[in-house]
Amino acid sequence: MDRFVAALIKEIGRHAALANPKTVFFGGGTPTLLTLAQWRRIFAALTAAGWTNVEEFTIEGNPATISLDKATLFRDHGVNRFSMGVQSLDAPLLERLGRVHTREMVFRSVDILRRAGFDNLNLDLMFAIPGQTMAVWSSTLDEILDLKSEHLSCYEVIYEADTPLYEQLQAGAFDVDEEQACEMYDLMVDRLAARGYRQYEIANFARSDADERDDQPRRACRHNINYWTGGEYLGLGPAAAGHLQGQRYQNWANTDLYCQAIEADRLPRDGGERLNPLAKASESAAFSLRMNRGIDLRGFEDRTGFRLEQTWARELETLVVNGWAEHAEGCFRLTRRGLRFADAAGAELLKG
Repeated sequence: MDRFVAALIKEIGRHAALANPKTVFFGGGTPTLLTLAQWRRIFAALTAAGWTNVEEFTIEGNPATISLDKATLFRDHGVNRFSMGVQSLDAPLLERLGRVHTREMVFRSVDILRRAGFDNLNLDLMFAIPGQTMAVWSSTLDEILDLKSEHLSCYEVIYEADTPLYEQLQAGAFDVDEEQACEMYDLMVDRLAARGYRQYEIANFARSDADERDDQPRRACRHNINYWTGGEYLGLGPAAAGHLQGQRYQNWANTDLYCQAIEADRLPRDGGERLNPLAKASESAAFSLRMNRGIDLRGFEDRTGFRLEQTWARELETLVVNGWAEHAEGCFRLTRRGLRFADAAGAELLKG
């Protein structure tokens, strides 16, 4: 871990003059496993790079790895948002997912983060987990809503190769129930709306004040919105992906290879590509469809140089005819039904 921290700090220093970030996000794993001393070294490097005074600074963590001294250290160094991977409050489901925390740890961790001064919390949930009934999902939603976090991210379970869940699925240990997954999604959207959360992206909901009128809630995750709208981002650390000046790249996922490259003063790259203008615009359109407000037509043309309704006329018509999308107030957006098929809808717009 010390070797990894040293490599990350060196990579931060290498890019300090190349980026002036508006948001910082430590995630894609469990950064809270690092010790207080290791975090102090990282924060010193971020401060030297001028990357701590940002609009939104998020750290992800597992409920089993959150302590008051660590949460306080984060707040003292400018971290103003915390994202916690809850996934479920049901003990058998947590075990099936291979999670190491208990439901009690979730409640304790939320209390710790509040005591440390965090007023912007996100909780991650999963639905359609094998063995998860509608009653269990409904109860989980009620308990999570009672915690009054500012943000919720709710994802349908994904079966990725080389995971225990995938192996169980392949072995016939359970069947995928698509109809129940849809019912769980609908229950989630309605239940969260009734409790004051606004859906602004397929899987993301932010608690909004009664006087908010903007189509993007104040507590929406700004870092992720940058991804969905085709913005640039600098990716640091093992397996990190970046997109700068039209060049897309990914670092080595293997931590040893990543450290070796950094220590040898090489970029730790495991490939990359440069998108042509049409391909870049296509990706921006596809990802923007994930958001409830959809694609702002004028903003899209200003940003990409392409007119959506001209370049993708046939594809837009197909989506509308299918009942998946609609034109509304200068935007092209998915309907509630279309949001359930957002990946397929976005694929329709990919060109180049």
